[in-house]
Amino acid sequence: MAESTRNGGPQPLGSALDQAIARLGENIKKRTQEKQAQEQREPVTIEQEAEQTKKARPETETVFESRLGWPTDEIAPSKAAENYQPRRPKDPLPKSSMRKAPRDDAQADFFVPALYDIATKDSRSIMDVAVFRLSKRDKRAGETIRYELSDGYVEVMAGAVGMASVWDYDIVLMAISHLTEQMNRFRDGRSDELPGRKFRPHVSEILKFCRRSDGGRQYVEVEAALDRLKTTTLKVVRTTKKTKGRRPMREAKSEGLISNYRTLSYADTGRLAMVEIEIPEWIYHEVVEATNPEVLTVHPEFFLIEPGIGRFLYRLARRAAGKNYARWSFRTIYERSGSAGTFKEFCRMLRALIEANDLPEYVLAEDKGKEGPVLIMYHRDLDTDELREELAEALERRKGG
Repeated sequence: MAESTRNGGPQPLGSALDQAIARLGENIKKRTQEKQAQEQREPVTIEQEAEQTKKARPETETVFESRLGWPTDEIAPSKAAENYQPRRPKDPLPKSSMRKAPRDDAQADFFVPALYDIATKDSRSIMDVAVFRLSKRDKRAGETIRYELSDGYVEVMAGAVGMASVWDYDIVLMAISHLTEQMNRFRDGRSDELPGRKFRPHVSEILKFCRRSDGGRQYVEVEAALDRLKTTTLKVVRTTKKTKGRRPMREAKSEGLISNYRTLSYADTGRLAMVEIEIPEWIYHEVVEATNPEVLTVHPEFFLIEPGIGRFLYRLARRAAGKNYARWSFRTIYERSGSAGTFKEFCRMLRALIEANDLPEYVLAEDKGKEGPVLIMYHRDLDTDELREELAEALERRKGG
């Protein structure tokens, strides 16, 4: 009898058997040598094994973070560090809330340092609420979101094409930044004319400013975003207090996130070439006509925040915490976000952001409050005894159930 082989053709059965035995002997000899070499190695201590594990982990895993979201070896006091249970190697890392920057992401010099947001006396309270939807999927066409204020209310009303999203609002931020930069040039004597309300960026400049790729779909989406911004209106109603000799007055104002727009496209490809945006009067008044306009700088990585709730929280922290820290209840944040989901789902997403702990400038931490969970927002450069004490107490309250 003969057995067929891959390389040598038919061979006698005895020859094939001899070759198989020889290969088995070589494998046994190799495994014996590896075992002997392993036994001759010096034993590894627990400290050495921990150091090897630390080097093998990604950089994001080498800094221990507590469930409250701050690095225990940098800010949290010793009591918090003692009670901290580090993440096990098999536990998955929290999902990042930041997307990767597109290729060739460098900002055009024209826009540096013009990343600004408006927050004046009239619009400061509006920065505490979402004047846009936070969901990418739910268009919320024809819906109205109402926010109650101490002296009135704000209504965000969507048109038939859908409510403007927090990502659409990037274009408004660009318009505000342009207007602020031009007004600063006028005040400094570098320009002889006040800026006008019309803003004419190239579509590639919009995409670069918003830190988006320049793919074909992005050009189509810019015009769709302009449609939503134009048809999403803000109605602000305020009532003055009654004073001696004067009756209380109710004032209602309604304007869109942008007033009008015009685009130019190449007829053969449909690719956008130029965009003209008319800045609404409420933005123009606050930046150009106000005596002392207040302008808040937005971190460049704001545009890389992926979840809508993450963008809302950054803007809230920028307004409420600034360079310090602030406390807001989960319930109040939920009500001010205009979220269409349940409070339970909102809390789950909020805790995911706390766990990821990668928003620009701010750290998020959870505390127990008398009426439910509370979010602590503090600037990453802030390091005070008062904050250390408050965070330590918050950690103890959470561990106490």
